[in-house]
Amino acid sequence: MKQHAVDILLVEDNAQDEELTLRVLRKHHVANDIQVARDGQEALDCLFGGGSAPRAEGAVLKPKLVILDLNLPKVDGKEVLRRIKSDPNTRDIPVVMLTSSREERDLVESYRLGVNSYVVKPVQFEDFSEAVRLLGLYWLLINQPPLP
Repeated sequence: MKQHAVDILLVEDNAQDEELTLRVLRKHHVANDIQVARDGQEALDCLFGGGSAPRAEGAVLKPKLVILDLNLPKVDGKEVLRRIKSDPNTRDIPVVMLTSSREERDLVESYRLGVNSYVVKPVQFEDFSEAVRLLGLYWLLINQPPLP
């Protein structure tokens, strides 16, 4: 399978959070190419092939960053994270859990599964915008990933 590089794979089922995240990332020129998956199965299809994910025939995405919601339809965020971190082709992709869950068990389990960062979605618009901006800046511009 041919791999297509994208800056960010955003996995988000809430349309308002998706729209706001995309707007902030684009406004601050953090990412040029953002692919959106609206449920866990679509995210897995984008990363590993299969399904009807929008991509070139036989290609899978190789994002520089995955921003992953925890509570997703079809396949939950923890299972998506487990699959990403257990596959040698994707385990080096940074994954940030961006979720509304403040549950300690979700935080602990996410780190146990290999999440690179766990961010609770701020409730206020300005705080949410700033968190997304900083998240994108850090993982795409400041952080130094290993060479592919």
